Amino acid sequence: MLKLEARPQPSALWSYLSPVLALLITVVIGVVLFAALGKDPVRGLEVFFWEPIKSGYAISELMVKAVPLLIIALGLAVCFRSNVWNIGAEGQFVMGAVAAAGVALLADASTSRWIVPAILVAGVLGGMAWAGITALLRDRFNASEILVSLMLVYVAIQLLNYMVYGPWKDPMGFNFPQTKNFEAVTKIPRLFEGSRINIGLLLALAGVAGLWVFLFRTYAGFAQQVGGLAPAAALYAGFSSRKALWVALLTSGAAAGLAGALEVAGPIGQLTPYVPAGYGFAAIIVAFVGRLHPVGMVFSAILMSMFYIGGELAQSRLGLPKSITGVFQGLLLFTLLACDTLIAYRLKLASAR
Repeated sequence: MLKLEARPQPSALWSYLSPVLALLITVVIGVVLFAALGKDPVRGLEVFFWEPIKSGYAISELMVKAVPLLIIALGLAVCFRSNVWNIGAEGQFVMGAVAAAGVALLADASTSRWIVPAILVAGVLGGMAWAGITALLRDRFNASEILVSLMLVYVAIQLLNYMVYGPWKDPMGFNFPQTKNFEAVTKIPRLFEGSRINIGLLLALAGVAGLWVFLFRTYAGFAQQVGGLAPAAALYAGFSSRKALWVALLTSGAAAGLAGALEVAGPIGQLTPYVPAGYGFAAIIVAFVGRLHPVGMVFSAILMSMFYIGGELAQSRLGLPKSITGVFQGLLLFTLLACDTLIAYRLKLASAR
């Protein structure tokens, strides 16, 4: 029989191998799941892991999905490394999209391309404002940021619905709950002709570099992490735990809001009730699979976007339900949590009595 034995110190090797093992276990469970549903497992794996990368166009669509996941995850990494549990990035994403849409709708035929930075700034401010509510309630009343941020997701969605069903509803939209299509001048510039990849990719990569420098090469980044993880030690060292709270939540909200702005002014081109795509929740998995490291999150964002695209293809080509995407995301998270046990424990054969 096998038993768990505590390691003298956490294994650095398994901190990197755990996500790989979790992915392999997810794939094995996926094979069993496809077989149980009466589908060809090989075809199922092909849809999820080969179709999204088999051509240049497929890779470009993969990047379109990966960019918002990566940007949101970068902000969440600041929170989680600071021991601030922001679970409401989806709401901050939505409010960033709403704020960005409000600026985009002001454009007309005479508007210059300088409105694009204004749209992105509006998205950032919208996400920050929504995250600021959580920070205020945690700071002033010691409210749980987990519950507050999560509940604010549903408030944000209701505000979005109010706008698209009410004052922002397109009068020429045949009664569909959506705004008018944004003017061409408001669209986020694309990087390549014939591809939907836009400057969001460059902003995401800049965010990766910026977060790496902030966390591992600056005094402020060190203070941020200590202020969240050990408030007493931070106080002794002269660091402010309150500052760590506000910086973490406002940074995370800004990142989620920016992702929302890039989404509505990029691939979508208008505000609809379908803006909440679950990116804010999926980015939590991206952050932890990537070990809260900027470079690791690049790979985990690509993996998660493969699950999104694979789930869409599985619906059309295999006749599987839409929820298959969530199933794979959940499997990856739970297997990662299980495999992380090997960081602090090792498996040993128990001696027979």
